[in-house]
Amino acid sequence: MIRPPARPAPAGAVYFSLLGPLTAVRDGRPLPLGPRKQRLVLATLLARPNTPVPVDVLTDAVWPDDPPRTARKNLQVYVSAARALLGSTGDDGRDRVVHGCGGYRLTIDEGELDTLRFRSLARAGRAAGERGDLRTAARLLREALDLWEGPPLNDLRDSTGVAEEAERLEARCLTVYEDWAETEIELGRAAVAVDGLRDLVERHPLRERLRVAWMNSLHQSGRQAEALAVYDDYRQLLARELGLEPSPAMASLYRAMLGRGRTARPSAAGREAAHGTALPAAPRDFTGRREELRELLALLGSPDERVVVVSGPAGSGKSALALRAAHLLGDGFPDGRFHVRVRREDGSARTPAEVLGELRRLCGVRVPAVAGVPAESTVPTDSAVPADATVPAVSQEAADAWQRWLALHRALIVLDDVPDEAFVRGLLPRSGPSSVVLTARGQLAGLAPVHRIALGALADGEALELLGKLIGPGRLRTDPAAALRIVRACGALPLAVGVGGMRLAVLRHLPLAEYADRLGDPSAALDELVAGDISVRLRMASGWQDLSADDRRALGRLAGPAQEGGFTLDGAMEALGCGERAAIRTVESLIDAGAVTSPAGEVTAHAALYEVPRLLCLYAREREAG
Repeated sequence: MIRPPARPAPAGAVYFSLLGPLTAVRDGRPLPLGPRKQRLVLATLLARPNTPVPVDVLTDAVWPDDPPRTARKNLQVYVSAARALLGSTGDDGRDRVVHGCGGYRLTIDEGELDTLRFRSLARAGRAAGERGDLRTAARLLREALDLWEGPPLNDLRDSTGVAEEAERLEARCLTVYEDWAETEIELGRAAVAVDGLRDLVERHPLRERLRVAWMNSLHQSGRQAEALAVYDDYRQLLARELGLEPSPAMASLYRAMLGRGRTARPSAAGREAAHGTALPAAPRDFTGRREELRELLALLGSPDERVVVVSGPAGSGKSALALRAAHLLGDGFPDGRFHVRVRREDGSARTPAEVLGELRRLCGVRVPAVAGVPAESTVPTDSAVPADATVPAVSQEAADAWQRWLALHRALIVLDDVPDEAFVRGLLPRSGPSSVVLTARGQLAGLAPVHRIALGALADGEALELLGKLIGPGRLRTDPAAALRIVRACGALPLAVGVGGMRLAVLRHLPLAEYADRLGDPSAALDELVAGDISVRLRMASGWQDLSADDRRALGRLAGPAQEGGFTLDGAMEALGCGERAAIRTVESLIDAGAVTSPAGEVTAHAALYEVPRLLCLYAREREAG
């Protein structure tokens, strides 16, 4: 049974529910929603209300593998059925479903869709909690949860596209449930949340915030042994599945319960962490990198590792790996997780003062006022900005305030796309429990002590998996040999494979073998790796600008032999026209800059085979020819 909206829709209006099976009622009577494909289109439009939904997204939801040639006409029929169900125009006279350059847009009000009402109630509940009005917060959050009839869209999850939308909705519902449970615990009413938390933990066993709330609710209800068992079960599960330990905050709660001491209201700390998080959305097509992800999670979970450098050539997926880890760590950093890009959109480096200013705003770091001293003007810092440029300096007061904050808080900071080590030295923690992940094309060899994770190309299987996520597994199976040629022509770099996959997802008529032939042509490959405003060539250009003039000249000369499967030291000496010592220094400078890769194990300089990513080779040859 569907609960009516808290803000009633006008008489005769349709009320839709996604928080459970897809259903609709008009004046209390259920409405038939038609055949399955029609319901898939309707569910996809409703999952993105008042937002253009691309035709390709609708196509993938209905025909994930092999859409028919009549797919677009069929979609028009299904959308017409949705118009008939909604009524052709809304109260304001505008069309309810319109088609534009961005796709189909369904216009719907809060009183007509449970997910919009859910979002409004949840926002109001959190605002009440932030004001300290816990009773109002608990009531509003409970009203939001009462709209939840079970796993969202549980009758249509065999469609990959709809399943992704449903998982997003379910994650939002889980977060609101955690907010509500923590509020009830703070009000001393833990008993109302115990059973629901147990059921959710069984369905989401690795979600630490749920576990913490369950522990607290059991403890407050006088069920101490069960509360301690929740922690023990979770610790064993983490060790078995991921080789990790529970977060320090959860371990501290466990120790407090063991001693029967009063907890320091960790539920409130958990909510502060959630509100203090400033991360971009987790990458939806993250693929592979299992060992690197496991290593990064383990390092960031260790109290002894404060700085980790994730390095690799342009397009190797450094940012995606760092963000994936940051999202998975959750409550391991109770004082927040923050992401800051170190470069502007054009690839140029920001100033250290700009980056520190953004970090301070995100983390709420206040700088004490000093009489007669401007806030950001007195103490210069090393940076990647030219010496003759006018650069706002980082004030000593701002730098000291930042270090004091790091020393007293356990936060995770992701500094993305760092140009060099001098830029970030003043931003790294000197003491305290906070951790920083730096992503960079170069090795940042001047930083010590840090732990380094180097990314290269994906394995063939991982690259094919990524391509399949974008073009559909059915299309991938039509010509697996051509698919393998495509990912290898992309150098198996996630960025290039992703761009190629997005291009193929649009060009549905294009045979994989033909696209593989295009990518195999050195003179055309970079022209083919463009999808909308995403260009592999532009990313290569940004990395090229990071190199010194000498390194650019050297890379241009090495691109020829490197394109033939790598080069040895003797090949470098010949291409560069220099002796052994000069060739070693040049090659090692390019390794440090992330433009050349070397063997993972120890080997003499003469025996080593050095490589340059294929697409960087092609770009270097373009520049050399130009």
